[in-house]
Amino acid sequence: MEDFKNIAPLQDFDWDAFENGNAGSGMTKDQLEQAYDATLNKVADNEVVMGTVTAINKREVIVNIGYKSDGIIPVSEFRYNPELQVGDEVEVYIENTENKKGQLLLSHKRARESRSWDRVNEALDSQEIVKGYIKCRTKGGMIVDVFGIEAFLPGSQIDVKPIRDYDVFVGKTMEFKVIKINQEYRNVVVSHKALIEEELEQQKKEIISKLEKGQVLEGTVKNITSYGVFIDLGGVDGLIHITDLSWGRVSDPKEIVELDQKINVVILDFDDEKKRIALGLKQLTPHPWDSLDSELKVGDVVKGKVVVMADYGAFIEIAPGVEGLIHVSEMSWSQHLRSAQDFIKVGDEVEAVILTLDREERKMSLGIKQLKQDPWEGIEEKYPVGSKHSATVRNFTNFGIFVEIEEGVDGLIHISDLSWTKKVKHPSEFTTIGSAIDVVVLEIDKENRRLSLGHKQLEDNPWDSYESVYTVDSIHEGKITEMMDKGAVISLAEGVEGFATPKHLVKEDGTQAAQGETLQFKVIEFNKDSKRIILSHSRIFEDIAKAEARAEKKAARKAAPKKEEEKPAIQNQAASTTLGDIDALAALKEQLEGK
Repeated sequence: MEDFKNIAPLQDFDWDAFENGNAGSGMTKDQLEQAYDATLNKVADNEVVMGTVTAINKREVIVNIGYKSDGIIPVSEFRYNPELQVGDEVEVYIENTENKKGQLLLSHKRARESRSWDRVNEALDSQEIVKGYIKCRTKGGMIVDVFGIEAFLPGSQIDVKPIRDYDVFVGKTMEFKVIKINQEYRNVVVSHKALIEEELEQQKKEIISKLEKGQVLEGTVKNITSYGVFIDLGGVDGLIHITDLSWGRVSDPKEIVELDQKINVVILDFDDEKKRIALGLKQLTPHPWDSLDSELKVGDVVKGKVVVMADYGAFIEIAPGVEGLIHVSEMSWSQHLRSAQDFIKVGDEVEAVILTLDREERKMSLGIKQLKQDPWEGIEEKYPVGSKHSATVRNFTNFGIFVEIEEGVDGLIHISDLSWTKKVKHPSEFTTIGSAIDVVVLEIDKENRRLSLGHKQLEDNPWDSYESVYTVDSIHEGKITEMMDKGAVISLAEGVEGFATPKHLVKEDGTQAAQGETLQFKVIEFNKDSKRIILSHSRIFEDIAKAEARAEKKAARKAAPKKEEEKPAIQNQAASTTLGDIDALAALKEQLEGK
């Protein structure tokens, strides 16, 4: 207050003139207002002008357009340009030169919009780099504010590498290139990736020009696929195929590397234009075969893990990058075909014997059956000729049955050695695969590792007894079980089968016997060696008729008077039929007629 006491009023100030609006300069008030207005810009509502930022706070940006008052713009309209500072020139749209509060209302957003379509088209034509504010995320990409227009930024155009988290870009201001405009729908597409690619293209040319096979470079894991790993070599990409990641087998590249990991790689190959670069990781370490124990030899037992299975065998990794093949034939002494999966599976730890070893070719074959004794050693003592055993049916052929007595010991039962009496057309009529069957060892073929076996030999040969039962001319009851063009199969007692030709199947009334009929049959041939019985039904009544005819002739001769000069007739087998024979045949005929 003391300072104000020392202020003295102006001695020559004309207060009367001031009251009349004509103070100090000899000018009237209207003249002063006109002079003041002349110092201000002439502006009007709805006009776009340039202004200078004079102040910035959290809510507002103050802009001077050379008018009698400064304008106020919400700071949100400058989100796309976070680098805005006092002194910058900006475009503004005059919404109202003086509102109710006497304020100048400006809009930067509307100023941008009024010129935005022209500017965005100019940016496309000139490939100008523009700034944009990423407002939000949308399906397939982002929405970007460019010159006040909402442009679309596809996800594939954000960066050269795949983006895993889109949300981190929301709220950021970035540089873009306008790459596409749909004039009809006023759609704008922008790209940030295009800017990076231009920069990388220069780096790529420089890197590619220096590439050489065998060169070791540092790279970053950019992408991992099922078939390999893409490496960023600093602007140019290369591929490490899954087979070049490790000397050992790799089922998933993620077991070896991870995203964004920095690793050293060696250039294995590239095409003439150097667009495809093949890289290797395992080549930076010595090959495991080179460090394999020099003392390892054929016959040694090794341990390993099953890494790959196939029908023909299994690959065993005995050390990282060192594998041997166990062929399915070396898994068991058994000779019948089986799959390798029947013996082992991936992941199994196994012991095996080295069968072959080629260090130059880096190949090794193994066997596991060699860890067990060969069942054919001492086969004569274990399965001597004549010994009886139980076997398992493994396979059929038209000529017999293959069976397995134990693993690795196979044998063949010929079809003729299945039954003494039954005629077997195919082994499937006699047994089934997988069934047990009793056998007798008939012969040992050690060289071909095969036994000749029999099944019928377990019983005595019934044909020895059949010889006295089925004598020629003996008559037996039989049933026709099968009809063929050449004749019929007749089932007799005890499972014995006979055969009759069509002419021997004619009945007394002239009709042909049919399948399923039971009739009397006469044995006309018996062969024990070939196990054959030939039968006839018609021979029975034919023989009766012949016997009756012979008897009538004999009776007639006896009744006729003998001439003195007539000599006795020579007797033959046919004439030797007695009355007793005739009576027996007549009784059989009556029996047949009764039936």
